[in-house]
Order: sequence, then C-alpha cells, then structure tokens
Amino acid sequence: MRGVRRSSPVLRYLLTAAAVATVALAYRYVIKVNPTTVALTYLLVVLTISTTWGLAYAVFTAVLATLAVNFFFLPPVGTLTISDPQNWVALFTFLVTAVVASQLFERARREARNATARRLEVERLYNFSQRLLSTENQAELFNAIPRYIVDSFDVKQAAVWLPTRPDVYRSSSEIAGLDREDLQAVGARGEPKFDPQRQLSFVPMRMGVRVVGSVGLNGAPLSRPTLEAIGSLIATATERANAMERLSRAEASRESEQLRSVLLDSVTHEFRTPLTAIKASVTSMLSNPALAPDQTRELLTVINEESDRLDHLVGEAAEMAQLDAQQVELHLQSHSIRDAVDLAIEKSKSAIDHHPLQLNLPESLPPVRMDYVRIAEVIAQLLDNAAKYSARESPIHITGEVRNRKLMISVADRGPGIDDFEQSLIFDKFYRGRNQRLQVQGTGMGLAIARAIVEAHGGEVGVTSQLGNGSVFYFTLPLS
Repeated sequence: MRGVRRSSPVLRYLLTAAAVATVALAYRYVIKVNPTTVALTYLLVVLTISTTWGLAYAVFTAVLATLAVNFFFLPPVGTLTISDPQNWVALFTFLVTAVVASQLFERARREARNATARRLEVERLYNFSQRLLSTENQAELFNAIPRYIVDSFDVKQAAVWLPTRPDVYRSSSEIAGLDREDLQAVGARGEPKFDPQRQLSFVPMRMGVRVVGSVGLNGAPLSRPTLEAIGSLIATATERANAMERLSRAEASRESEQLRSVLLDSVTHEFRTPLTAIKASVTSMLSNPALAPDQTRELLTVINEESDRLDHLVGEAAEMAQLDAQQVELHLQSHSIRDAVDLAIEKSKSAIDHHPLQLNLPESLPPVRMDYVRIAEVIAQLLDNAAKYSARESPIHITGEVRNRKLMISVADRGPGIDDFEQSLIFDKFYRGRNQRLQVQGTGMGLAIARAIVEAHGGEVGVTSQLGNGSVFYFTLPLS
C-alpha cells in the first residue's frame, strides 16, 4: 500500500479504473445483485479512494462508477442510454452523493493531517523549550540555540542575531542565504520575512512588544505561528539567561562580601589572641632585661606555643584554598582504617588527653583505597572537635562498620549537641556554632577541610545530633 501511495498520478487513475471494472464484472458475471447493492459498493470504493488518495481521484472514480452502473446494470443493459426517468434520478443522486461524501472525507483527511502537523509542531516546540531551559550560561546558550533549532525542527540551517552581541550565532560555518543584513533588517523592523523559493524564513524574537533579536531558518516547512513561537521561546530563554547571569553576579557579590566579613571576623578574633600573647611576652622581656631564668623560659614558651598556633591557622587557610582549587594530590593506596585512626590519635594526643577514648574497630573491616595521611587528618579533626565541645573527662567513641559497600567511620561525643538548623551549616567554611563561637577557639575551617578531603576520596560526611545528648560525626569511604 505504501508503494501505491507513492505511485504516479497516471498509475493511480489506472488503478481506480481497474477497481471500477472489477466491481462491475464481478457483480455482472459472478455474483448477481441488484443495482442498489452495486451503487453502495461503488460508494464504498469512492470513499476508500478519497481517504487514500484525495478528492480528484474520488471524483474520477465516481464518474466512472456512474457510467459503469448505467452500462452494466440499468436497462437497456450494454448501452449508455436510460429508458426509465427514475434511473436518471438514481444515477444523479449516486453521483452527487459520491462527490459530496468524497469532499467531506477529503476535508476530514485534510483537517486530520493539519491536526497531526500541529501536534507534531507543538511537541517539537515543547522539546525545544526544554532544551533551552537546560542551559543557564549565556555564551553556551547562544552558541547552542541554532543547533537546537536544527535538531528539533529538522531544518537545514539556522542563525540567531542579537543586537547586544558582535557575532551571528550559526548552526554551521557555512550558512546559505542567512545573511547578517537580513537578520538585522528583520530585527530592526520587527516584521517577519519569508522567501518561499529559497525556503528562507526570518522572524523577530519578541519579548512582549520588545524585539530582542531575530532568527533565520533555511529549509523550514514550518507554519508562521510556529516560527513566531520559536522566536518568542528564544527571546524568553535569552532574557532568562540574562536574568540568571545578573542574579549569579549579585549572589556571588553578596557571598563574597559575606565571606569577606566572616573571614575578617575570624582572622581578627583568632589571630589577635596569639599576637597579643606574643606581643605581651616580648614586651615583658624587653622592659625587664633582668628577668629570672624561669620567667624568661615561661615567656619564651608562650611565644613558641602561640607561634605554633599562628602557623596552624595559616596552614589551615592555605590547605582550604588548595582543596577548593582541587590542587591537592591524593596518594591512594590500600590501607587498613586502623592505620589512619592510630595516626589521628597520635596527632590529637594533647587535645584528647582528658577524654577516655573507646574504639570499636572490628578486625574484619576490609582495607580501603585512600590517602591514609589525609584520612588521619579528617579523623584528627573530628577528635579535636569532639574534645573541644565536650565536658572534661567525657568519653569519645570511634566506631567503624561497613554499610552499603562503604566503610563508615563515626566519632561520637557527649557535648551539648547541634540543633537541626546548624547541622546543615556546620561543614561550611568559617561557620561556627552560634552559642560556641565566643567560648571555644577556632576558625571554622576544620570541618570544611575534613569534608573536602572526604569528598575528594568519593565519600560523604555528615552529622547526627540531638540537643543535650551529644553528636555523632561520620564519614564514608567507598570500598573497591
């Protein structure tokens, strides 16, 4: 049937004539029926041809069928003359009915075809709009729009012109007929331009009554409403990208100002304390040259400890910057988690000296691929954090277990706990608890560094806590 539908018009007319002849011969010599049955059969043939090939072929079939009924079935049979006037009325009625029914079928066929085309265009417009929403960066969006048009609407080429941009964005390097001058002219006039012979279409990109550019298509059998909808969608996506970029700049500026304020507050508070102690010790030594050896040693010890503290603060800031820039190289090897835990306990010895440490690390824990020095740094940070926010002599628990093919290490304390709001912020850079920032020293970078290290290993870090019942900080590492 598909091959017949694509056949030439001459062949179709021959096939319709053959169909009429077949019915006439079958009813005349094989199956004896009355003229009414013949007429109804021919009416079905006419309607079938009208549905399949269109009105012209149906009218041709109706005329041939009328002649066949007259010649083969109405007396005198074998001639085109009609003896009974009623038969003239019957033939005329049959011909009119066949033609009118063919017209109705052709109209229904045409409307169905148009409805299908509109549905396909709406689906394409929807898919096109979804692709436009997938990109928020202006440069990427403008470069991708012509390609999106070609892919979504099966056109040969597409080009987009924006008055705020120096270049015309094209779907390919060679664009036939989509000249910059035509795009600028359509954008300036705000009226579409069509060239059916060259299959070129130019439509303005409207945002309400404001024209923000123009779009050109080559080889686009699209309706004018669809072309105007494409222009409106591109204009909306352009304005959205502009708004998102402005919002991003404003948000970045606000976050930069907030970060600057938090960093200044942290630096002012944390750096001033050791500097004040160092300055006081040096001043005491300079103003009292005859200090006793014990006093001199005590002041030098203060200077040494506070210098180490300053060095630690600067080291944390540098490490945080390196982790943010992903400039830290991890030396990944298969290690037992106990190696990292032992190293972390050694590093945090002074901090956890007054806290009983309870370990629950089964021997059956599998080795994990990690940079165990970095992971030890994470565990040490969690131990220091637990000791810092827990009462003296309160125990600290370190637990290891396997969950969902991941190794989970948790550090539990019996501190004051963290409310739900702060649990979502506790791992942010420079964030410190609202109720603890003036009571406990720190820059708020330790947990942020720990999270960056764990995420660099492909793991996750988190906390569960309840006010008054302590906190459990945990992190996971994927098992190979």
